[in-house]
Amino acid sequence: VQLQASGGGLVQAGGSLKLSCAASGRTFDRYAMGWWRQAPGLEREFVAVTSWNGANTYYADSVKGRFTISRDNADNVVSLQMNSLTPEDTAVYFCVAGERAHPRGYGMEHWGKGTQVTVSS
Repeated sequence: VQLQASGGGLVQAGGSLKLSCAASGRTFDRYAMGWWRQAPGLEREFVAVTSWNGANTYYADSVKGRFTISRDNADNVVSLQMNSLTPEDTAVYFCVAGERAHPRGYGMEHWGKGTQVTVSS
């Protein structure tokens, strides 16, 4: 599966952004899908993941209640709605895919190129 993320940009603190990830391939609905991010100078960290049918979703504590992951298997798209953004959310966000949704986002074997999200204070 190939992944292409979009929707990043510059937003003020308290604002919202919605990231989208278009996946190629006819087996999209067999994959768990998720998002990771990497801030400057820091390691990549898990953000959110959803199971193949959207029944199970998991979030990092840092984004719980502010971010929502969703997927549309008919259109091969997974989205991340980000609300109440803070400067600490500034990072490159990566769309990822794997066999199953782990509560910490482990096991995501496929990574797309990232999209930059910058939150100004």
